[in-house]
Parts: sequence; structure tokens; C-alpha cells
Amino acid sequence: MKLTLAEPKYLKDSISIISDLVNETTFMITPESIEIVAMDPANVAMVVFKLLSSCFTEYDVKKELNIAINLSNFKQILGRAKPEDILTLEMEENKLKIQMKSNTTRTFSLPIIDLEEEEQKVPELKFPVSIKTTASLLSGSIEDVDIVAESVTFLTEPKKLIILAEGDLSQAKIEVKDDEETKINSTSDNIRSKYSIEYLKKMITASKLASEVTMQFDKDY
Repeated sequence: MKLTLAEPKYLKDSISIISDLVNETTFMITPESIEIVAMDPANVAMVVFKLLSSCFTEYDVKKELNIAINLSNFKQILGRAKPEDILTLEMEENKLKIQMKSNTTRTFSLPIIDLEEEEQKVPELKFPVSIKTTASLLSGSIEDVDIVAESVTFLTEPKKLIILAEGDLSQAKIEVKDDEETKINSTSDNIRSKYSIEYLKKMITASKLASEVTMQFDKDY
């Protein structure tokens, strides 16, 4: 196995985000992509991640390979990657070798761990509400409601999304209308569900990698 990335940020930023939710996980490295399907330790959040082989300048994977590593350690190593570095990943004596090359060549080794975990399957879920908007709008809304409460309610009205948080004395309410940058598709109105702001804050940091976000939810789900 030899994988080379000319732009380390795709892997660096992704692992930084995922490691806030998952401590240890198994990477499924196939001839087509690198994949992660993992639950956080509290079994609240699932992460489904795929980095396609087309992102790499060199992608040499002869057969499917599963490797388990500590994401905190991997994040620390990837954090040392500079934007101009060429990042290469290889397997060497039951360790993951990580090389960063620009005007210097730096090489790190990360141990492969034995991880006894059940294979995670992505559930096939259908939702009556699907909202596509800018990542910056959702990120800003989560930051707004974070100052008054620990949970947030998403509520749909005809052609409108309401983001609502209520503390002991304070309240934050954001109304988002269906327009050019926000598309609300709903088979039913008055769908309401409440979620943890702590988890949403960790997830929405992925906005640094994507300009658009799709939200789907169901009543009390």
C-alpha cells in the first residue's frame, strides 16, 4: 500500500473533525477509496467518511486492507503537515508510516492497534424533511443558539426552517426562508426535533471542507 496526497488538507482536516467524535477506528482501504464508518463512544453520533482514490496523486492498493489506529495520535501527526507538503502513507512492519516531504523530509510511524469492534452498518433512513443550505448559515446558527442553551430544536413550517433554543431565561430563534441559497423539501409541515448543540458544534466544523450542507430530520428523531 502506498498513498500520496499533494494536498494534505483533505485528510488532515477530515481526521481533525472525526477525532472530536471518535477515539479509535478502523480504516477500510479499498482500491477505490479510504472509508470510515464509526460510532462515538456514547453511541450517539455516527460518522460515515469516504476519501476517493481520485484525490490522490498516487494510489497503490492491490487488495482491500483494514487498519485500526488511534485518531488522536494520527491527528497530532497530520497537524504537522504544511500546505506545501507531499503526504505519503505506507504500511511498514505493522505500522503506518507517514511521510511529509517539501524542503525537508519528515517521517512518522504510528502503531496499528487491535480493535475489537462490531462492524458498523449505515442504516437506511428516510426523512420527511431535507434542507440544503450553505455551511456558513448552519455554522453561524449553531454558534448563535450555543450562547443560550445546550440543545436546539429544528422546526419546519411551510417553506421555512426555524432554529430555536431556550435556556432558563434566554431564548434564540432563527428563521430561515426557502430562497436561492436555502432549499427546503418537506412532505409534511410542523416537523420538530431536538438535538445536542455539543455534538452539532463538532460536526459543523466540517464546514471548512464543504460550502454546502444537507440536513435531514424527522419528528422527535
